[in-house]
Amino acid sequence: MPVSARQSENRTRRLLGIGQVLTHLNPDFPDLTPSKLRFLEEQGLITPARTKSGYRKFSDSDVERLRLILTMQRDHYLPLKVIYAYLSDIDAGREPTLPGGVGTIAVSILPVRRVLTRELLLREAGATPMLLSDAVSAGLLPAAESYKEDSLEVLRALVSLQRLGIEPRHLRSIRAAAEREADLIESALLPVTKQDDGVSRARASDMATEIVSYLEVVRGSIMRTTLQDKTRVSRLT
Repeated sequence: MPVSARQSENRTRRLLGIGQVLTHLNPDFPDLTPSKLRFLEEQGLITPARTKSGYRKFSDSDVERLRLILTMQRDHYLPLKVIYAYLSDIDAGREPTLPGGVGTIAVSILPVRRVLTRELLLREAGATPMLLSDAVSAGLLPAAESYKEDSLEVLRALVSLQRLGIEPRHLRSIRAAAEREADLIESALLPVTKQDDGVSRARASDMATEIVSYLEVVRGSIMRTTLQDKTRVSRLT
């Protein structure tokens, strides 16, 4: 067999079907479904190859692109239109920076999501068992035997807050506010979730991520304005 033909055959063998893509990505993204993949394709974020029979086939680079998209959604709550613009800049050879101080994310250096034992979580966060227990009691962290990276970030923040005199019990209102916001988002998504099909569920997931990003902007602005007002009043008195 000629070399070029053999190379072409090897590339074809490396292409993955939807089921194989899910096998690769579901450990890190358990909510990923065939409907979600099709939805991302409809939005122009991925362009898998097609066989003559019309089946989607994904290359290794397609899978890494999907990992990047899903990571930006999950870890940075970015709406798809922002992710689309970011990927378009990358495709054009630029090095864009994401909004919100996220910085540049390279597909090849995406972190592997770890699962941490309780002991490892405490050690890496520099936290005491009592602080973790208080965080669980305040609803800021789950009661579990193993934790994801998100919990490590939260616990590290709680360690720093404790040094400044802010204890987990002082943050119960944050949990209550998050639950109210979740109810608000659920209500906004009701017209979509009522349709109860795969594409609608994928669209609802993206809409939820987009709403969260907007709420973060509003919350940050309100917090800064309120703090400035309080500082101004304290100076006057």
